[in-house]
Amino acid sequence: MSKHDTHFFNIFSVVLGMLVVFALVIFAFARHVGYKHQFTTMQTDPMVVQAIEGRTGIPARVAVAGEDNSALVIRPVVASAGGVPAMAVPTDATEVYEVACKACHGVGLAGAPKSGDAAAWAPRVAKGKDLLYEHAIKGFTGQAGVMPAKGGRTDLSDDLIKATVDHIIAM
Repeated sequence: MSKHDTHFFNIFSVVLGMLVVFALVIFAFARHVGYKHQFTTMQTDPMVVQAIEGRTGIPARVAVAGEDNSALVIRPVVASAGGVPAMAVPTDATEVYEVACKACHGVGLAGAPKSGDAAAWAPRVAKGKDLLYEHAIKGFTGQAGVMPAKGGRTDLSDDLIKATVDHIIAM
């Protein structure tokens, strides 16, 4: 190695070292400023505190037989995570069709017979309503497509699904 190469390597090493030290000093200064000013503000902001509690809170509380479970309160679900409103449960066949069935049966998606298309429904109706009810409630995979159980809304009652099947056939 020549004298010029050694000199360049030494200067390059010093400059690189100074840049690393400068970056560490800037990083430490930013952490100090953030801790002194931003951190205290964030701890008192009610929206930040609520968001943190929502992410770090106990996900579920379980009642244990033989224990004092009086502190556990069953509350209706009014909102899901992130403040997005929970999905409302439909109360009649028309509402069920609108929220669960229309996406597929309205346009014939995935082989679903369109509502109001008597020719498409005739072979299915000919097999009997009980079979239609069973396929709507339990789900069905056929050659034409897939029918998810209860149209993907497993929170609906069997009687409401049967009424919705009758509603779709009558359209």
